[in-house]
Amino acid sequence: MREESENFYLGIDDRRQRLGDLNDDASVDLSIVVPAYNEEARLPVLLEDIRKYINSRRQQEPHFKYELLVMDDGSKDKTLTVAIEYAKKHKIRELKAVRHIRNRGKGGAVTQGVMCSLGRYILFCDADGATQFSDIDKLLSKAEHGAIAIGSRSNQALTGTVVERSHIRAFLQWGFHTYVTMLGVHGIRDTQCGFKLFSREAARRVFPNMHVERFIFDVEILLLAKYQNIPVVEVPVNWHEVAGSKMSIVRDSIQMALDLLAVRLNYLLGNWKIKD
Repeated sequence: MREESENFYLGIDDRRQRLGDLNDDASVDLSIVVPAYNEEARLPVLLEDIRKYINSRRQQEPHFKYELLVMDDGSKDKTLTVAIEYAKKHKIRELKAVRHIRNRGKGGAVTQGVMCSLGRYILFCDADGATQFSDIDKLLSKAEHGAIAIGSRSNQALTGTVVERSHIRAFLQWGFHTYVTMLGVHGIRDTQCGFKLFSREAARRVFPNMHVERFIFDVEILLLAKYQNIPVVEVPVNWHEVAGSKMSIVRDSIQMALDLLAVRLNYLLGNWKIKD
């Protein structure tokens, strides 16, 4: 459930306006959802990458419509202000800045953003700008007919793309992938890449059923897709590690493993049911 104030956004005119609803008909071509917690330093890099992509896209498609939802997840810094000031500087009327009263977690911020999106396609991407934003075109070409297209940093999946990450992150990804496979998510090499695209139909089937609000939410998305026979396509993207991650490698890796087991058991035991 959202607080009443979380049903509104701020834009470049500083007026509170009501957010949309995933159940409404699409009114823009693309919704971009950015979960952001204490991201005042890293967010401008992503916003600039998105702005360049949109400008390029509109040269080809002058009537291309989008919205950019920055979901400030209870930040203690100036994340919200940075987003709005950037939008004002570049006259981006499509930016909608939403502030959560409390920190829900990345999964909660993404879910709330998707649930008020108005796009025919809906992308969520990490605020650090680690993934080359123009790679969205690769995902868009795959997310037709109700599908989900997810970015992948897996070396085995990549052809002609660049992935730069530390050895410890690569080792942890391998271990987590093995664990995820054991618990029932098969055929996906990289479940955790923060660059996932949904058709509106797929988003309507997945996100109203979401329970997890922390880092393991990506796996719940894939489980819900599996249970409902929604096609999932893994697409190689260019990615580089960016300093400033909010994750504690040891603590959060252990918590993610425990959360994943809990998610799997809740669905297996019927405690969590999928709404039609």
